[in-house]
Amino acid sequence: MKTKKPNLEHIWKQLDDLLVPRLRLGPIDRAAYCHLLRHTRLEGKLQLRFSMPWLARGICLGPDAASRAVRRLVDHQALRLLECSNAGHVAEVRLPEEILADHTPKVVPAGHPEHSKHRHTWPGPGVNLEEENFLRINALRHAIHAREAGRCFYCLRLLTAPMKCIDHVVPRAHSGNNSYRNLVSCCRECNSQKGPCRAEDFLRSLFRERKLTERELAGRLRALDALAAGKLVPPLPSAAAPETPARYSLASSVKRFPVPRQ
Repeated sequence: MKTKKPNLEHIWKQLDDLLVPRLRLGPIDRAAYCHLLRHTRLEGKLQLRFSMPWLARGICLGPDAASRAVRRLVDHQALRLLECSNAGHVAEVRLPEEILADHTPKVVPAGHPEHSKHRHTWPGPGVNLEEENFLRINALRHAIHAREAGRCFYCLRLLTAPMKCIDHVVPRAHSGNNSYRNLVSCCRECNSQKGPCRAEDFLRSLFRERKLTERELAGRLRALDALAAGKLVPPLPSAAAPETPARYSLASSVKRFPVPRQ
């Protein structure tokens, strides 16, 4: 699909001066975005079919690093994944000005309660957790990890700190959000292998690979239903938790969905 070639100088100024600091893009994400941009919009094309090994070679990194960079760019809405398969991915690469239009900074008066410091704090009493972005600050991400009690949500293995990451049950490429109902703590291996497929299908693949027993698979599928129903609320400090009765405690989730002995 051909489109008008943009002004290269204008794009690079927007990239360096606005996009990178606004989205806090790291060097790997920046390299992946620039490589994809060079082979699409800078050549007058809107979409690109590519493979992770091809992207990895282009940015001189491994396929896993390239895959993680693509997922982060999708989260930042810099890419729109239109197709994901073993044959490759089809992505629409957006220009910096198109991305920035969706990331307009919110201007708040200095004395307003929602001033810049507010976005680094816990949600206060009475906040609607259904509308909270649980990737907003580290403390909220830690709450997602704490809910899973140190185990991977998918394969149930015990996790050390370097192994932990957060996965979107419904991928951002499929309109998944950052609600606690759509985020789980998991190991990096499951995060990489799951990719854009449905969580139910991924769990069944773990069962076929004998990484889950039949009983554990049934428990994980029930856990998915409980997550979607809002019954797996992350444990928040009492001072920050909303004044609503607890619907599903961490202890009850561990009891209901048994985990294997190591």
